[in-house]
This record gives sequence, C-alpha cells and structure tokens, in this order.
Amino acid sequence: MASQSAVPSRADIGVIGLGVMGSNLALNIEDHGFRVALWNLTHASVTRLIEDSDANRQFVGTRTLEEFAAVLDRPRRILLMIKAGAPVNEMLEKLAPLLAPDDVIVDGGNSLFTDTQRREVFLRASGVRFIGMGVSGGEEGARNGPSLMPGGDRTAYNHLRPILESIAAKTDSGPCVTYVGPDGAGHFVKTVHNGIEYGVMQLIAEAYDLLRRGLGLSAAQTSAIFANWNGGPLASYLIEIAAQVLSVRDPETGNPLVEMILDQAGQKGTGKWTAQAALDLGVPVPTIAAAIDARVLSSMKAERVHASQLLVSDATARMAGDTDELARSIRDALGAAIACTYAQGFALLRAASAEYDWDVDMREIARIWKGGCIIRARLLDPIIQAFGRAPDLANLLLDADFRPEVLAGEAALRLTIGTAVEHGIPVPGLSATLGYFDSYRSAVLPQNLTQAQRDLFGAHTYQRIDRPDAGFVHTDWPGLIASAATGGKS
Repeated sequence: MASQSAVPSRADIGVIGLGVMGSNLALNIEDHGFRVALWNLTHASVTRLIEDSDANRQFVGTRTLEEFAAVLDRPRRILLMIKAGAPVNEMLEKLAPLLAPDDVIVDGGNSLFTDTQRREVFLRASGVRFIGMGVSGGEEGARNGPSLMPGGDRTAYNHLRPILESIAAKTDSGPCVTYVGPDGAGHFVKTVHNGIEYGVMQLIAEAYDLLRRGLGLSAAQTSAIFANWNGGPLASYLIEIAAQVLSVRDPETGNPLVEMILDQAGQKGTGKWTAQAALDLGVPVPTIAAAIDARVLSSMKAERVHASQLLVSDATARMAGDTDELARSIRDALGAAIACTYAQGFALLRAASAEYDWDVDMREIARIWKGGCIIRARLLDPIIQAFGRAPDLANLLLDADFRPEVLAGEAALRLTIGTAVEHGIPVPGLSATLGYFDSYRSAVLPQNLTQAQRDLFGAHTYQRIDRPDAGFVHTDWPGLIASAATGGKS
C-alpha cells in the first residue's frame, strides 16, 4: 500500500478517467519518471490505483477538478481517457474555466474526428490548446507501450512530446508516435486504423471458417496453422492472437473455448465511421464495408437460424482435395486480401489529408503502426518503403515492390473464393477484396451504361470518350430510341 508521505505535491501531467485504458496509461507515464495527477468521477478509483501501487509511485490523487488543475505544473498537460461523445463535451466545459492560455488537453478516446475539429475551435477561443489522440494497443499496449496518433495544435504536441515518446511502443524504427497533423487528423488516423482492423479481422475469420468448415480441421489444427503462418509474410498481431485463441480450452466443458462463443460480433462504431468517411470522400473501401456488413449479419442470429432451415442449398461445405494444398491457397489468398485492405485504408487517409489540408506523412503513419497497435504487421515494412520512395503515392497497389504482395496471391485468391462459393461458405471480405482489385486494375468499366441510363431518366449528362474536353453533354434518348426501333426511318 502506498504511503501518504510518498505523494508529491505537484504533477507533470494529469489523467482524467481511470478505467482500464486510463489507469494503465497513468502507470505507464509514471513508470517513465513523470509525476501524475489523478481524477475520476468516482474517487474510489483514484484511491484504489494509489493503494494498489508501489509506495514510491509519484501519483497525486485529487478529489475535485479545481484541486486537479491546481497541482499541475504549467503549461498544464491533461489527458482525458473518458467515453467519447457527450462526456468529453461536458468535461471540456468544466475544465475550460479552470485553465489558462497554453494549457494542453488531450482527448485519448475514440472520438469522431469532426467532434475533435469542433472542440479544438471551442478551446482555441480561450487559448487552451487541444490534441485529439488515437491510442491503439488495448490494455497491454496502454500499460507497456501503445501506438499513439496525436493530432491538433503543433505547439501542444511539442509540450507533450517527451512524455509521449517515453511511453510509446518502441521498434527498430523508433518510438511509435508522431505528430499526425492539425485539428482532427489524429482521430481520423485512428479511425482508419480501426477500419483496417475490421477488414483484417473479417478476412482472418473467413480463413478460419474455410479451414474449419471447408477442410474439417479442429481448433487445435487450425491454431497450429495460424501459428505457422505467423512465422512468415503474414506475421502480425492479429494472426498471432488468432492462433492463441484457437488453442484455448474451455475450463467448463473441455471444448475449444472459441466454439463456445456465440457467433455475434459487436462493434463500437469506428469501423462504421471509416465507411462513412470513405463515402463522403469518394474513396472505395469495400473490404472494410464488407466487414461491417458481416458483423451486422452476425448479430441477426435468430433470423439466420430460421433462414438456415428454409434456404437449404445443395452445396456441401466440405471441400475435396489435398488439405495441405488447400490450406496454402487460403494462406496466400489471405495475404493478398490483407495487403489490399491496407491499400484501401491508406488511400482513404491520403484523400482525407488532401481534403482537410492535414499534410499527413503516410510513411510516418506506417512506421508508428509497427509496434503497440492492433494492426501491427510485417507488411508495414514494405509500406514504409513504398511511401519512402513516393510520398504522394496514390495507392499502394501501384508501388513496384508492394504490388507483388498482392499479385503473388492473386491466383490463390480466385481459387479460394471460387471454392468457397461452390461449397456455400460465405467469404464476403475476400470477395469484396477481389472485386476491388479487379475493378482498380480495369482500364474500362461498365459504368458507361450507368451514365447512359442516368442521362436517359434524369438528364444527368455524360462525357464522350472521343471529345473529353467538350465537357458534359445530354442526349435526346427517346428520339434516338424511337429511331433505332424503326431502323433509322422516321
């Protein structure tokens, strides 16, 4: 139990919100030699963290926000780790009168980037500087080194930099934190991170389903396969924990624990925000969108069970053929699809950076995602190299060295999807990815017919391929159709 004599009277930074993430970040910050003031809506959480800590920890427990603000050295640095949305607005309204110009508030929750933009403007009026910071890595990352994505006031970031670089995860490329850009850039980068996370998790789930239902492998066998894949190009945190989860037995039944879990996936909204932002910016992210749809469909459990009794197919899930060969095909298809998912995410991030004038350094984003975060993966090294060669690269699929990551698995992707379709195993993520790949590489698409139809029923106009500089034109379709019907005779 901590002794009261060990408590300092001043603090270098304050943390508001001592849930799982907030308390672990507070411990991480204190580990690196900084004095930390603590405040929580229920003071018992403050007391508990201090009492459960070593007596020499430099924590300052406070009961009121006034006391909290008073013990912080200036310019004050405050980290909010509270629920996104209205609670953040309420806290900022309470804190603003207690602060002075140049004080810094950091919102480390999963906030919508447009909310961050608005809050930055609100606080700027009083001279208080605001940072919206994405934090990835979960409980373990918060405690031992997360990936941090701060965006907002540049001067505020400089005040925070020594602390953030100390607590961030470290890789051979440096600490996993960088200044992302102004106003909402940090939270937008986290949104894209979570969108990629949604997509990759769906692809991994589909690979698991193909191994389980298609090849009839046990959870233990599938675990071994994922562990093997994690030793190669697919090496990543999400593949690693898939192998680990599949290896766990349920203490109650002795069955694989994963098989005792209801197949209804939850979501907190950040994946949806990714898809919404993509629609707003006109950037295709079909793998991410398919992952969101898959989670929504999974939530319709009772309806799906009923449909399974009515929509009976002749397709049988069990695949015929060499198990090892089919598993390799699934592996290579998964690798190609994951690469395309990262390409979609970075294309969206690039578009947002241009739209909002953020000047986000794509290479730096890939670098800080190498450690601490949920989507850390070996694949990030070729992504770093790609943006190092061409900072304004429109799409990772255009990079000469990244492109082979997808092309090497193209045949396997087609084979795996075809086999899954034949056997009635849903692979919406893999299918959407192949559609993205084939559409992106097609010099000609059938939307000429779409444009013609739009012009016919709504006079929406179109451009001619033989006169692209002529602008948009409209055709009298009824007249031409009538003429065509009579063979050109009036």
